Amino acid sequence: MARSTATESLWFRRFHPVDTAPARVVCFPHAGGAASYFLDYGVALAPYADVLAVQYPGRQNRFGESGIDSVDVLADRVYEALLPWADRPLTFFGHSMGAAVSFEVARRFDRDGEAGPEHLFVSGSRAPSWPRESTVHRLSDDGLLAELSGLGGTDERLLADPELRAVILPALRSDYTAIEAYQCAPDAVVPQSITALTGDADPRATLEQVGDWARHTTAAFELKVFPGGHFYLAEQRDAVLEVVAAQLRG
Repeated sequence: MARSTATESLWFRRFHPVDTAPARVVCFPHAGGAASYFLDYGVALAPYADVLAVQYPGRQNRFGESGIDSVDVLADRVYEALLPWADRPLTFFGHSMGAAVSFEVARRFDRDGEAGPEHLFVSGSRAPSWPRESTVHRLSDDGLLAELSGLGGTDERLLADPELRAVILPALRSDYTAIEAYQCAPDAVVPQSITALTGDADPRATLEQVGDWARHTTAAFELKVFPGGHFYLAEQRDAVLEVVAAQLRG
């Protein structure tokens, strides 16, 4: 497999490049998350795939940029940046808000007749057509951080540091605004097969809501349930990565 001719982009981090891999896995973080959440995935999935972790604006190496408060706009930007990296088969893995963004990016590939992802893994997320009635993005700064802390996906030491809190908050609020305003038609589908993964005690997505991802593909669908809450994939990392690796091997 030849080295990709794509140029490096602020939209993606490649922590462990595998230029000879036959496929690519594109990982989409949760609200308030960053590309580094998938730091270890590149090593774990080699040699099956080269892993690109999406970096939304407003965090880590993109702190100087304003966050984007629209899933549709995020999807447009990621899609444009990802096209040069589609020189080999793609697989998407999106967690929480990242599941919605990955779904919308896949829809844009299909809309334009481009060779999109071969498979979607959607994690910790209700199906896109389920209404989102929460208004977390309107909470005070303390309320917003308390919501993030309650889900268990962020190091409490970061949230306790006043300077880091001030850096985290703008992007976090943009992300919550984006996902809580996101609307998707009940009949929106992608041609790719979908595997939905979830924790059995996720307060943000019931098994019924996650299972309804089946309505959004014209191909095969599978639901996999793991022990844990919204960030079950932290404790179940090896099991989750084996599900992804099995798909790549297949």
